[in-house]
Amino acid sequence: MKLLILTQYFPPEVGAPQNRLFELAVRLQKKGVDITVLTAMPNYPQMEIYAGYAGKKYVYEEIEGLKVHRSSIYVSKSKSIINRLRNYFSFVISSARTGKSKLGNFDFLLCESPPLFLGYSAMRLAKQKKAKLIFNVSDLWPESAEKLGVVNNKLLLNLAYNLEAKLYKRSVLVTGQTQGICESINIRFPSVKTYWLPNGVDLNYYDPSRIEAGNWREKNGFSKEDIVLLYAGIIGIAQGLEVILLSAKNFVDQTNVKFVFIGSGPEKEKLIKQKDDLKLKNVFFMEAISKKEMPGVLKNINAAIIPLRKLDLFLGAIPSKIFENLAMEVPILLGVNGEARHLFIDKGNSGIYFEPENAQSLTNAIKIIMEDKAIAIQLGKNGRVFVNKFFNRETIAGVFFEKLKEL
Repeated sequence: MKLLILTQYFPPEVGAPQNRLFELAVRLQKKGVDITVLTAMPNYPQMEIYAGYAGKKYVYEEIEGLKVHRSSIYVSKSKSIINRLRNYFSFVISSARTGKSKLGNFDFLLCESPPLFLGYSAMRLAKQKKAKLIFNVSDLWPESAEKLGVVNNKLLLNLAYNLEAKLYKRSVLVTGQTQGICESINIRFPSVKTYWLPNGVDLNYYDPSRIEAGNWREKNGFSKEDIVLLYAGIIGIAQGLEVILLSAKNFVDQTNVKFVFIGSGPEKEKLIKQKDDLKLKNVFFMEAISKKEMPGVLKNINAAIIPLRKLDLFLGAIPSKIFENLAMEVPILLGVNGEARHLFIDKGNSGIYFEPENAQSLTNAIKIIMEDKAIAIQLGKNGRVFVNKFFNRETIAGVFFEKLKEL
């Protein structure tokens, strides 16, 4: 069985789709699937081509046995819609050209969305390479872009909605990262065959019994007694991260409570300015770190804050950072209603829910963690048991492999 994965995002970049696709590919390859990846020159989230790839139109490399073909992409730090589209379509064009000239035939082509427009290249390559198209939806684009106000142009939105419909209908299978995504697609397109392909976690890599705490706290000026609350991930519009700053304001007189942001993204400068305006000395912004460093950081924190904006759109969302935290027995403070709340709070009992965009609700959740350490420890232990049972990457890959054999 030969599978081509077409994605704009892939390691050495750090991020949710990068990790998820890499982990799935490695496990499928171990099961005998011949995996090839067609992706862009690494640039995300800094929006700068990484050293060693700059100025090149094509690069071939192997990453842990995976055959990886890279084609050119336009990148810019500008947030304008024009530059976003140039970014998306430059890879659409270059991936189509590289795929045509460098790659042979495949049994399946799995295309990662967003960006939705990569579907143009996917449909063309699937036809050329005689491959069955599998369209993987990790975010309901363009719906999310419209509701978040990222895209308002009616012409562009109509183009995107038409493309979405065409892609679903041409795919032998549409995979969704959450049950909510699959349900939304099924309601709008009843004839489309969907499959829940959840994110997950490597329980061996994120294993608190094997990870040393090291001196991360000491290096960053935190004591052993400090309550360290972490947000790690993309600092973007969807997360609604202002709620953390407004909650931190309620703890300015409690010097042992520290709020840490690790990551980068389009909203980072704005949040740093807001932190300075509010004179929040208990808030710390740090640069994004590698996957290798993350378990050690998680070993040092008391709880993870995981918010999203209060939109119906996110009732079916499951932020990927949930899995690593729970695997490391870190309790989560979850500001996401709907599917994520049902799974990880109601069913998994692995954290405390707070109302999205409600700073007082987050403050109350933090106080529970602070005042009863036994509860925090038990929530963390519950979390590891839960993700091991339902979101183990080995199991997810194995079940998906069986699904591929059925198609």
